[in-house]
Amino acid sequence: MKVAIAYYSQHHGNTKKLLDAIKEIADVELINVLERKEGDLSEYDIIGFASGIYFANFSREVIEFARNNLPNHKRVFLIMTYGVKGDYTKEMRQVISDKACELLGTYGCRGFDTFGPLKLIGGIAKGHPDESDILGAVEFYKKIVREAERVRP
Repeated sequence: MKVAIAYYSQHHGNTKKLLDAIKEIADVELINVLERKEGDLSEYDIIGFASGIYFANFSREVIEFARNNLPNHKRVFLIMTYGVKGDYTKEMRQVISDKACELLGTYGCRGFDTFGPLKLIGGIAKGHPDESDILGAVEFYKKIVREAERVRP
């Protein structure tokens, strides 16, 4: 099963910590959307999109990468890190729907956040993602792949 994850992880590397842990246990291509604006994702069985949350949404770079490069009828998952828990997937879900793709699942956890005014108070969610958050991401990934292998199109 070929898997790629397109990601944006800038400020504290929260999202990249999760992806690095997944990469340790699986053969996954990680695509940094700041380094690659375009990519042929047609050869992948499953495509993930991962980002920290900025202004209550996935990063603009990940959303644009998905809009421009996600082929139709693919199986997709989302991973996100945030300072405050919420549903930040609306725009990504719209892109996935527009491409007639299947959303296999979403994983989110807290990540150290000093964005904007949070910097004035020293940030929130210090120490996150922690080992439990990272393990959760790895288990989420394993479950997504197991289910996808069980239900091959």
